[in-house]
Amino acid sequence: MTHQVHSFEPPERFVAGTVGEPGDRTFFLQARGGGRVVSVALEKVQVSLLAEKLEELLVEANKRFGVSLPDAPVLAGHDNEPLDTPVDEEFRVGTLGLAFDVDTSTVVIEAIEAGEAEVEIELGDEDDVPTVEDDDDEDDADDEPDDDLDRLRVRLTPEATRAFIDRARRVVAAGRPPCPLCGQPLDPAGHLCPRHNGYHR
Repeated sequence: MTHQVHSFEPPERFVAGTVGEPGDRTFFLQARGGGRVVSVALEKVQVSLLAEKLEELLVEANKRFGVSLPDAPVLAGHDNEPLDTPVDEEFRVGTLGLAFDVDTSTVVIEAIEAGEAEVEIELGDEDDVPTVEDDDDEDDADDEPDDDLDRLRVRLTPEATRAFIDRARRVVAAGRPPCPLCGQPLDPAGHLCPRHNGYHR
């Protein structure tokens, strides 16, 4: 079966968002552009790591290539709109790949369908900024294990990347607050804290 690449270079909108109530949320990456909307599901920890690694990528691109670091969007510029509906899951993300295209000064994010491999974020070696050198190389690599997996690919400016990071962090933080004693999520109905020997707090 041929894999499908959902490419948005660039998207009109690319955001992280959720469906459901805190404690029972499903996380999505959603790209919109050209009359298409593609939503892929992933874990909360993947959204958090993606924001963290994108921040590191921007900092490294600034150090190595002189790319200006955009400021965080002002409050009026925050994208607080919900995900476009209906939210139809194309696939569940297993691997997230990041690269910086030096020629166009853009960030490339690739979300690859979950296969047999564990969930991971590929950023290359610590000493190297992963860069896009030739998009055709990826298409010719028929022996790669994820060659037959669907993927979502977006290309963002540094400003759009910063906006994505900002929203992703707010989405992750909007969940249930942690218990100040044990760190586990607090439920609205109460919390059986192990630090209180199971008694309701």
